[in-house]
Amino acid sequence: MTNNTERLGAGRYIDAAQAPNTTVTTVHQLATSDGAKVTGTLRVVPGARTVVTLMHPRQDVSHHALVPELLARGYAVWTQGTRSVNNDIALVHEQALLDAAAGHVFLREKGFDNVVTLGHSGGGTLSAFYHQQAGLSPRDRIDRTPAGRPINLGETEMPVPDGAIFLAPHPGQGALLMRLIDPSVTDESDPLSADPELNAFDTQNGFATPPASSTYSAEFVARYRLAQHARVERLDTIARERVEEASRARTRFKCTSDPWDRRAALVPRVLTVYRTDADLRFTDLSLSQNERPYGSLLGRRPDLTNYGLVGFGRYATPDAWLSTWSGLSTNADFVRCASDVTVPALFVELTGDQACFPEDAKAMVGALGSLDKKHIRVAGTHFGGPLADGGPTGVSLAAVDIDSWLMSRFT
Repeated sequence: MTNNTERLGAGRYIDAAQAPNTTVTTVHQLATSDGAKVTGTLRVVPGARTVVTLMHPRQDVSHHALVPELLARGYAVWTQGTRSVNNDIALVHEQALLDAAAGHVFLREKGFDNVVTLGHSGGGTLSAFYHQQAGLSPRDRIDRTPAGRPINLGETEMPVPDGAIFLAPHPGQGALLMRLIDPSVTDESDPLSADPELNAFDTQNGFATPPASSTYSAEFVARYRLAQHARVERLDTIARERVEEASRARTRFKCTSDPWDRRAALVPRVLTVYRTDADLRFTDLSLSQNERPYGSLLGRRPDLTNYGLVGFGRYATPDAWLSTWSGLSTNADFVRCASDVTVPALFVELTGDQACFPEDAKAMVGALGSLDKKHIRVAGTHFGGPLADGGPTGVSLAAVDIDSWLMSRFT
């Protein structure tokens, strides 16, 4: 068991405030327009007319540290998972929009005066993607996933929310991985293969023994980022080949009814994507300077965690890779979606963030189409922890500004 200091250091586990004892909590199973089942939790305090909805494409947010903070300030809170919660191997973002839509229909039926989305981390891009598609006429919505599968967004009721809050949003799962992926991998079947000229953890390229900050040259940074792009292109090609292989098997089965072809069509051919914790900014703190600690979202030694079992996009079906993790193919990209976010918007940047860097925040805020938008900065790490042990958490600081913003617009 870890002690409290270790938990805070890891950054994911933030001690939460207490919800009011007048909170009424109910759990609801909802059906999506394509027949899937998703689950959400509604917490209501007396007099609440505005509901804040939290959702993340991959993670369970039912115990998010902001939930009691919002309840204590008089707001109802809806937390919901997607059909891929805590298991993102088959996560297709377009399907996650169908899941989100089911929640928004439910909340409108409950009669709240205002429904406001709150997207933290990857939930920010999911929220922006939902706002974009909900705001379009049904005929203009996406009708196919990046893998070419039909998706019925145009036939789905998608209520437009009344406001949008973004807390430490990164630019999207694909955009994030584009900066995290290790471009030195030379063989996708060999987790230890490496081109030494692209190895971020080689002292010859500027790496320093942790926790000393590394120093990468501008030439190495430029070459590294081009190679990251090339590796994602390579993985996209593999994914599309596997999608096409399954499609050919389905076509053969329709013509011959051979069970072998049906089996071939069903085989997922999951991609294993090695080494995805290698953003140069994790080890060189002079790049994209802010108040972040040394290390990545996964640990304090990215030179080691980069090779571990846990990692972003580590296992994915070809469809999930193209829809979620490919920065080149995904539709779920914050900057591309943000121009269609036209409701009042609050963007909360955390000054010690390791996923949303200062230039990212500037680009994302600039891309928002809202005429009423506000950008604030509060001290904290990406998951809402404190910058130093014993200090105020980023979540508690953000809650004050979120409350002020909500009060000025939705009461």
